[in-house]
Amino acid sequence: MSTPLIVQAVKRHTATVIFLHGLGDSGRGWLPVAQMLGKDPELQHIKWILPNAPTRAITSNYGLEMPGWFDIYTFSFKESGEEDRDGMLESAGILETLIKDEIATGVDASRIVLGGFSQGGAMSLLTGLTSSFRLGGLVVLSGWLPIRNEIKKRLASHAPSLPIFMGHGASDPLVPCRIAKISAEYLSGELGIASQEKIGEPGLTFKEYPGLVHSASPEELEDVAVFLRRVIPASQ
Repeated sequence: MSTPLIVQAVKRHTATVIFLHGLGDSGRGWLPVAQMLGKDPELQHIKWILPNAPTRAITSNYGLEMPGWFDIYTFSFKESGEEDRDGMLESAGILETLIKDEIATGVDASRIVLGGFSQGGAMSLLTGLTSSFRLGGLVVLSGWLPIRNEIKKRLASHAPSLPIFMGHGASDPLVPCRIAKISAEYLSGELGIASQEKIGEPGLTFKEYPGLVHSASPEELEDVAVFLRRVIPASQ
């Protein structure tokens, strides 16, 4: 993996967001979002780390090589479908190292939020729910819960207390919203992560955005800002 893109905190750095891009993208693709949120007076204490996924052949894209956190064998997202377990666990190890490195700089794990879009959102769930570190929260945009049986076996004891925000476009043609809803139901029903109406409270908040396709919207990003203000507030 190449060196992550870093967006330093505008004011004194007391919290960090590690945000993972989707398939075929790079950390730079989310630079405008990090810069936009950094203008929020209540979020100027946050440093953003935007990692770059390694380049790999993607089966569902005819074997073309592109940045990806793991291979995708098919976009059908069938529950019985094969998943790239090894690629996912390899990337989870990379992310765990990023988290460790950030903690080594003096940032407490509870002041680190892990998030991502699409593939990056899937990796955020996998890593955050199984990490030895109890993070400040997880942000999952247009993502899903991967290798669920593996996660269930590896689930960290602190996972049910994690604040998790999942946002998804109702008109997403690539990762259908029903897949995200199934993931949310599994998180609550099988992994013991309670559904939560209020953004930023311990448990899972799931929001669906009418008309939104496989992308992020201003409304969704404002909800992300609300989440960050609550789980890693500037006052600490």
